[in-house]
Amino acid sequence: MVFVVEENCSTDNIAKTVREYAGVRRKHAIGEIVHAFNFQSEDVVVSFGEDAALIRNGKDGLLLAADGIWSMLMRADPYWAGFCAVLVNVHDIAAMGGKPLAMVDILSVEDEKICHEVLRGMSDASSKFGVPVVGGHLHPDTDFSAIDVAIMGIVKTDDAIYSHTACAGDRVVAAFDLDGRIHPSCALNWDSATLRSPEELRLQIGVMQELGQRHLVTAGKDISNPGVIGTLGMLLETSRKGAVIDLAKIPRPDLSALDIPFSHWVRMYPGMGFILTAKEECVDEIISLFGAAGMQAADIGYVDDTSNLTIKYHNKESSVFDLTKEGIMGLYIE
Repeated sequence: MVFVVEENCSTDNIAKTVREYAGVRRKHAIGEIVHAFNFQSEDVVVSFGEDAALIRNGKDGLLLAADGIWSMLMRADPYWAGFCAVLVNVHDIAAMGGKPLAMVDILSVEDEKICHEVLRGMSDASSKFGVPVVGGHLHPDTDFSAIDVAIMGIVKTDDAIYSHTACAGDRVVAAFDLDGRIHPSCALNWDSATLRSPEELRLQIGVMQELGQRHLVTAGKDISNPGVIGTLGMLLETSRKGAVIDLAKIPRPDLSALDIPFSHWVRMYPGMGFILTAKEECVDEIISLFGAAGMQAADIGYVDDTSNLTIKYHNKESSVFDLTKEGIMGLYIE
């Protein structure tokens, strides 16, 4: 399916918008942090650059990830911040093809009301996804409020989905749950998760497990704070590849009804969204599986060996990232 982006869409403007978006720029410091840790263990299959670390544990590898919530979201809506603290961590395990098992949290609060709202959001999300919070740490007397969550999951090592394994010639597939809304508290959050039943959410997460078990994808990530194009850039950086994508093929809701431009949509954090690479012969099956779970998926382009992420619209094209010079995370730039 091909969508109209918007009249007189400028690929240069979209590329600039993505590059300068805070959700992308906040990732730049990751490389420096990664380079500070030199110790390696033969029990660690993958770590930095992936959505979760995979640790050997017989045939069933353990997945370990952690995520914190942007402070501006915490200030805007503590309930939604708590909900998202669970949501983003469950997505990290799902993106690896894994089953999320349990979470622990670190909660720092300066206000009792904020604390209660964060916990209410976490509790609701935990119940919906069926993933319990089993412990953590509380700072009850800080001069700021923050919520950070770590999660453990499980996946058979042979079935894990990685970010670093995209290959030239692969197709790029983007999948979203478009049955949602712009969240009232955050214009850059697309919320479908609070509107879905527990059964629907678990079915959507389960698609990623099936894709891993059936080895239908070559690489994947959940679409996170950098948005769909920025997240693809992170996957490509980890894989040391490039890609060309067609903006007209990226799934989206009715943007005119929402009164937002396309440049807004590509920066949004979706309530449920994944970016994947796959062999061409697997694409139709992948799209069908997402469709059965109430998500819209589309083939939006292809992977190449250029190390450039290029966007196209009609007869226009622009480079968003030259990943050899301006890596999003700086994992490989000396």
